[in-house]
Amino acid sequence: MSDDRNTNGPPTAPATDAVPAIAHSPCHAGAEELRKAAAAAGNSETLEQYARDYPQGPHDKPQSMCPAFGSLRVGLRMRRTASVLCGSACCVYGLTFTSHFYGARRTVGYVPFNSETLVTGKLFEDIREAVHQLADPELYDAIVVTNLCVPSASGVPLQLLPKQIDGVRIIGIDVPGFGVPTHAEAKDVLAGAMLAYARGEAEQGPVAAPRNGIEERPTVTLVGEIFPADPVTIAMMLEPMGLAAGPVVPTREWRELYAALDCAVVAGLHPFYTASFRQFEAAGRPIVGSAPVGCDGTAEWLQNIGQACGVAQARIDEAKNRMLPAIKGALAGSPIKGRITLSGYEGSELLVARLLVESGADVRYVGTACPKNIWSNADREWLEARGIHVKFRASLEDDCAALEAFKPDLAIGTTPVVQKAKQLAIPGLYFTNLISARPLMGPAGAGSVAQVVNAAIANTARFESMRDFFEGVGTGDRAGIWEDVPTERPEFRAKNRAAKQVKPLSQEPVGC
Repeated sequence: MSDDRNTNGPPTAPATDAVPAIAHSPCHAGAEELRKAAAAAGNSETLEQYARDYPQGPHDKPQSMCPAFGSLRVGLRMRRTASVLCGSACCVYGLTFTSHFYGARRTVGYVPFNSETLVTGKLFEDIREAVHQLADPELYDAIVVTNLCVPSASGVPLQLLPKQIDGVRIIGIDVPGFGVPTHAEAKDVLAGAMLAYARGEAEQGPVAAPRNGIEERPTVTLVGEIFPADPVTIAMMLEPMGLAAGPVVPTREWRELYAALDCAVVAGLHPFYTASFRQFEAAGRPIVGSAPVGCDGTAEWLQNIGQACGVAQARIDEAKNRMLPAIKGALAGSPIKGRITLSGYEGSELLVARLLVESGADVRYVGTACPKNIWSNADREWLEARGIHVKFRASLEDDCAALEAFKPDLAIGTTPVVQKAKQLAIPGLYFTNLISARPLMGPAGAGSVAQVVNAAIANTARFESMRDFFEGVGTGDRAGIWEDVPTERPEFRAKNRAAKQVKPLSQEPVGC
């Protein structure tokens, strides 16, 4: 399909329109300036959709890592899928470093640019040439091209790329930090785009079967990045109802997208996949929120899934009777005693809080960087009915304020929250690596979380000893052991602050 190079035409209008807006809005100009530039470049429709899908909180946005990390990680985990980034070199370096740190073993493509190629439209031509060179059907099913902040703000029109080259699908997405609030929601940006493409293919005619063949029983598609053992546990829960666990979205290969769409019901285990849910609704699939965590959560989830699939109540009760006693036994055998505050940006915070409460923990506060929506209502209502404060689009300041107010025995949260807790001699656990990366469903979930939580709470005396040992060594600029303690010079700080606020007379166009 090499003819596609010439059929789309150069993106002259979008690129030249972007010149006045972006020429004085480099990537450090701030979110508002970049949003204005994107609107001037004709990219406002994408940002408006993101604003509807991922509404922000009272503050600008949660303090999270670059959102593009989420979509990049989804692409890198898929078989026969190439990932290409277009953005400032420093951003691309940081994203590839972080992705490989988290276990990615695949090359990340990069289309570099400078001021000239950005404002003249040559950048789009470079991207198109890159995907043509990369599109080898022997190697790839799909190529994902991602615009980061500056190309998104300048309106680089990825929608003008060919939809497929020699059978290799081309997926172009914009994941700007000023438009997508968190990396969790960026996963949905790519998952939703892939589901939309796959749904269009399925509507055109026959598509590839799953690698393990077609499941004869009605399936439940699982939406959310969950621990690898959780789908196995869910499959055991569904078996008495004559149902099977379907693919997990985000999927690990393209053909799983067709099987995910061809389901009886969608389990929205993580509630922030708004664009993905929209594709399932367009395909006529009902969606059930929450997840089978703890006794209450599992019983309610099995009831809702069974009803959505038209399963007889007797079979639903059979599934409950088979699973709930084991969960009750696991909860009783691994009780948690202690006050806990919990926060994170993975989207599963409310589920973990429910599990902790049923394990006996005194949970006072749950903060999540994700937004409030209808798919999280059941978990929110369950927690609030027990007097637990739930904060959506929580900021670092919200999480730290809860830490100060509730003085927990354990703080589960992001890195800065854990750091703050340890400074207060409170044990802390990093949510992403130590809680989110564990099974949550069924009996295994109860025992797994309780083990790490109880071990952390038992370390309270060690933190108190460390606090006492380091007492008196100073804080901030005076931290450490000194012969002469540094003298505070606030007048120098004020002078430097004032100097930083003076704007230069002109700015060079943005470049890499």
